[in-house]
Amino acid sequence: MARSDFIHLHLHTQYSLLDGACRLPELINLAKQYKMDSLAITDHGNMFGAVDFYLEAQKNGIKPIIGSEVYIAPRSRFDKSSSGIEEAAYHLILLVKDETGYKNLTKLVSMGYLEGFYYRPRIDKDVLASHHQGLIGLSACLKGEIPGLLQQDRFNDALKVADEFSQLFGKDNFYLELQENKIPEQKKVNLGLIKISRELKIPLVATNDVHYLHKEQASAHEALLCIQTQATLNDSNRMRFQTDEFYFKSPEEMLGAFAETPEAITNTLEIAKRCNLELDFGKIHLPKYEPPGGMPKDDFLRHLCKEGLKKRYPVIDEQIPGRLEHELKIIKEMGFTSYFLIVWDFISYAKNNHIPVGPGRGSAAGSLVSYLLGITDIDPLKYKLLFERFLNPERLSMPDIDIDFCYERRHEVIDYVTKKYGQENVAQIITFGTMQARAVVRDVGRVMGL
Repeated sequence: MARSDFIHLHLHTQYSLLDGACRLPELINLAKQYKMDSLAITDHGNMFGAVDFYLEAQKNGIKPIIGSEVYIAPRSRFDKSSSGIEEAAYHLILLVKDETGYKNLTKLVSMGYLEGFYYRPRIDKDVLASHHQGLIGLSACLKGEIPGLLQQDRFNDALKVADEFSQLFGKDNFYLELQENKIPEQKKVNLGLIKISRELKIPLVATNDVHYLHKEQASAHEALLCIQTQATLNDSNRMRFQTDEFYFKSPEEMLGAFAETPEAITNTLEIAKRCNLELDFGKIHLPKYEPPGGMPKDDFLRHLCKEGLKKRYPVIDEQIPGRLEHELKIIKEMGFTSYFLIVWDFISYAKNNHIPVGPGRGSAAGSLVSYLLGITDIDPLKYKLLFERFLNPERLSMPDIDIDFCYERRHEVIDYVTKKYGQENVAQIITFGTMQARAVVRDVGRVMGL
């Protein structure tokens, strides 16, 4: 099967919230239809969809290229002013080449939220200079810094910024991004980018800033933007895309659009060839728990359970020791001793500091070890709960213990875990809300002025 002569490298999925309208399964199917062997994801200021996209692409024989369209503060990320710039930031595409690049991109995106947030999660050129390794940069859309200067007829300033980015990323790691979207300003910008490319020997690359899959979905995308901005379609000042060209164009359409700059098409293949991130989802990365006095972890877990027996069961009947030994054996064999000790540790911290802790939820309630450690407060023997619902040697997956902390003091527990086990071992997991049919009908009706 002949492969595609073009790869999309600037693309927004539904994880560009209320902006991108490309659902992953449909997106990957269309890429397969066009015989693309690689594909990039570049959602606005985040990596929310990176893992889902990676797995879906690999499952379908497409090489996933992880990226993001990041926001660059005009000055320092700590400067909370707009400097006269829309969104108080410029756009820049970052694509991951390897594991180093993936780590750097996650660091940059995180810093955007934790340090630079001002309307948007922003980074700056200083932090980019410290974390550019393993990344390829593209100059982005009309909201990029270089295109913005070209729109203002400041060619020399655009030339200077392009040279700065080229020096920052290193040779052949920064590209000037051409688009053909029928916006008048884009044609002017393209001419400037081609001129800069010739003067500075910076390569060109063609993209289409994809926000939806098919041309006929442009109007639906307009409605989505109105939902995001609380506007209506009749509002002349609303945020809008000027044309209906921001769809997942076929390789033939892209080759035709860039017939005069074929190297910009070829460079999409070159970039894709250089992006080879491999993520290992089969390896468990647990922080280390160090028992007091250098005691072996399995011995310490057993010690804690025996202490728990004294507190939980005034009378120990014959089934309790057997159940405990069974659970400890499976926990040891599956390599989860440290996991239980870590959970016991931060729950003990919370209780010792009078931070309310819930009784435990989910399948963890079926574990006697969890009950003896004080992780849960439900006696699994009394209610005849099965340990295998929680941890089963035939189902190799991480234990999942749902714990509720008082929302007013939850941050104290997070701070404790971060300080004890290291920032690199602690993460908070986002939850996405999705729009249901009734809400969609109501919002679309409002957008249409009905």
